[in-house]
Amino acid sequence: MVLDQIREKRAVFDFEIDFLNGGGMQGQGFRLDIDGEEVADRDLGDAIVRELRLLMVKDVRILNKRIINECHKRTTAPSAGTYVRGAPDFVDLSHILHEGLITYKGLPAPVICDFLSREDSRRFYDSGTSFQIGRIDMVANTGTYLDSPFHRFEDGSDLSQLDLASLAGLDTVVARVTGLTGRAVDREVFLPLDVRGKAVLVETGWSRHWATDRYFEGHMFLTREAAEYLRDEGAVLVGIDSYNIDDTADLVRPAHTVLLGAGIPIVEHLCNLEQLPANGFTFTAAPVKVRGMGTFPVRAFATIGAV
Repeated sequence: MVLDQIREKRAVFDFEIDFLNGGGMQGQGFRLDIDGEEVADRDLGDAIVRELRLLMVKDVRILNKRIINECHKRTTAPSAGTYVRGAPDFVDLSHILHEGLITYKGLPAPVICDFLSREDSRRFYDSGTSFQIGRIDMVANTGTYLDSPFHRFEDGSDLSQLDLASLAGLDTVVARVTGLTGRAVDREVFLPLDVRGKAVLVETGWSRHWATDRYFEGHMFLTREAAEYLRDEGAVLVGIDSYNIDDTADLVRPAHTVLLGAGIPIVEHLCNLEQLPANGFTFTAAPVKVRGMGTFPVRAFATIGAV
């Protein structure tokens, strides 16, 4: 035991942190348990954000770092903001799809009509009995929709090949960035969150502009580094209440490329994320099982109190 304690290492350092919504904080003589003889400044910065559960961090600078021999004192703290189990409640996270709705600039609105009207159907049935059979003509990227890997990659899984386990009843966390001063949502936003094995929903607040011209310009998006972090940390689905998960001026579409390339579905044009707790609920967004299509509208919803 004595030998094990001597071999244990701790990093002692000062730090400075800048926040995306302005302001900052400093720390002196901060200590963190480490494994091994060395630790990178970036890893220490990530650990500070996680340990202190800091939100909307822009930059972390590590100063005066040194490694000492000291016994580790690890403890496990409860997660902040966890919803307490109770009777399940449902929160609808989807926009209503209707005739004339423009979801994405340049794509046509859906046309919704009767294939067989109630009036016409009466001639086929007994008196007092009628049915309506509807018809809809729309592009796949309409309303709140899910992107499968096939949307970006020709050899990726299409809608018919997605496992229900990747779409339904997913343990979920929410990243809230409504106070962000810029448009780019970077990896530091996600450092305080446990994203492994979870759906990650990004609340930007942009859904308040839904169905207006404002919705199409100046939206918030994920950077390549943020998408790579979510991929590397094991997120299983990423959703956003914004116009696009990418900056539409970036024709490489890095977030789509990184996430869909790793088999991680994307849900865009969500809403009502402000009604959700930080975690402790599940997310479902299952599209129609269509072969040869990469995108389709979903009825996305959260089940609170189900975890």
